[in-house]
Amino acid sequence: MAVLASGESARGTRRPIVSNGVAAHLTTYIGANRYMPDAGAPPGPEAVYPMAFLVEQPAGSVVAAHFHEANQFQVVVAGGGMLGRHAVAPVAVHYTNAYSSYGPLAAGEQGLHYFTLRNGYDRGARYLPAAREELKGLRRRFREAVADAAPAVAEGTEVLIAPAPDGLGAWRHRLAPGAALQGPDPASGDGQFWVVTRGSLRAADGTALPPLSVAFVAPDEPPFVATAGEEGLEVLLLQYPRGRDHVG
Repeated sequence: MAVLASGESARGTRRPIVSNGVAAHLTTYIGANRYMPDAGAPPGPEAVYPMAFLVEQPAGSVVAAHFHEANQFQVVVAGGGMLGRHAVAPVAVHYTNAYSSYGPLAAGEQGLHYFTLRNGYDRGARYLPAAREELKGLRRRFREAVADAAPAVAEGTEVLIAPAPDGLGAWRHRLAPGAALQGPDPASGDGQFWVVTRGSLRAADGTALPPLSVAFVAPDEPPFVATAGEEGLEVLLLQYPRGRDHVG
């Protein structure tokens, strides 16, 4: 079954954090992370393990360039700022392979709020230049893609990151009230996140997901079906590429 996480339910996990010297807030949706650890042993790098949390970075703050141990999407949902040389605002989408450095992340006057979404476990950011030695000798392939914010279409589908042969891709769907959408076969990639940005999504089991909710569909699951609520639905579909170059 898909893992569903309502923004309303996740709100209770919101807590202050300090990362790279920046005081921010983090709300955990799915999976353990270094601020909300699991008592058990962390999964290995080959395991499909969804992680989803919302970061609220305050105005004027800067998080240094860094990398992670897992493939990752980020989705800007409020505020704005700069990601490296790219200006970002809702709903910009950013993808990086594991061990691919990116940033810095600089928040603008309204702060910068973004989802961090992974399909594998990560122990936390590795900041540059201090962590540069960790990249030497690793089996990895640098990969980064940024889809800038753009006005949404009234209804239909917008390609945010063009589909790649290995399954990587990102799309924004706008549905009329009551309309249904079946996603692509999850086996065509290495897991999918669905992110509700407007309206509401009703899953096949009847669960309703309001804005700022997420769902994760593993690669061995059947295609996910989303139905728009009474207000319609805007949802992002983010699919990870097959294969993990960083796993030896």
